[in-house]
Amino acid sequence: MLLCCDEVPPSLATTLCGIPLKNPVIAASGTYAYGVEFKALVDLNALGGIVVKGLSREPMAGNPPPRLYETEAGMINSVGLQNIGVRAFVRDKLPDLRNFNTAVIANVFGYAVEDYVEVAQVLDGAEGVAAYELNVSCPNTKHGGIFFSSDPLLLDEVVKAVRRVTRRPLIVKLSPNVTRIEPLARAAAYAGADAISLINTLVALGVDAKTRRPRLGAGFGGLSGPAIKPVALRMVYEAAQAVKIPVIGLGGIATGTDAAEFLVAGASAVQVGTVNFWDPSAPLRIARELAGFLKRENIADVSHLVGTLQFK
Repeated sequence: MLLCCDEVPPSLATTLCGIPLKNPVIAASGTYAYGVEFKALVDLNALGGIVVKGLSREPMAGNPPPRLYETEAGMINSVGLQNIGVRAFVRDKLPDLRNFNTAVIANVFGYAVEDYVEVAQVLDGAEGVAAYELNVSCPNTKHGGIFFSSDPLLLDEVVKAVRRVTRRPLIVKLSPNVTRIEPLARAAAYAGADAISLINTLVALGVDAKTRRPRLGAGFGGLSGPAIKPVALRMVYEAAQAVKIPVIGLGGIATGTDAAEFLVAGASAVQVGTVNFWDPSAPLRIARELAGFLKRENIADVSHLVGTLQFK
């Protein structure tokens, strides 16, 4: 549907797994703390949504410093999933978040299936969470360090287990560190995921040639930012072709045009991450720029952009 006149603004409003969003631009997990820390800097009510910092059964101290290293076209991080634990989040952070009219998505991780289940059950007993995003890129210690994100059978197991204990929408965050993304996307969908998000960071290493040491305290880290955007676009397209559930795209999005590219590739919404480290208002700016793109292209509704990529 085209705009009939310049006075009619394009609509950014959309829904994701039945959740109404003011716009399809969401702050990504690990880049916006628990959301409330940014309330003095950003109008949280104007965000499409917030994915809070990953939550575990118990508090975690994270990895030794340094944890961040800026690369030529992005960033390598090895924070180590530091967090206050799910119960402290429900007690200390969630009440404040409920004051904002913004979709709050809880990122959940664990090292065994029962970890994910317990975190989801604790969250399920609280009000104010719109959905869960399962970070499946953690080693499953009960299976010799295999990652849930690289084994369709293990992925099926963890998604089904969480699906059984909650009716809230489940988003499964997939890793790019696999040979093919389609089997994992299908496994998540078949197991009961309501949506998938991708991509998580690429395993990377920064080296200091003078000291002959890694740039990060933990050695390896996850590469994010503009450098990974072409890989993310490719995987979002492949995943969107493989499943019928919504796909949320992320990886190097820093402008409204970047967001539009992911929507064209098949994403129904996007998450913004690395750019938040130097511009906390980036999600709002990107949403405005996306609206400007739609207006210039005479597109009346953001949903009309989704999945419009053509190879011929």
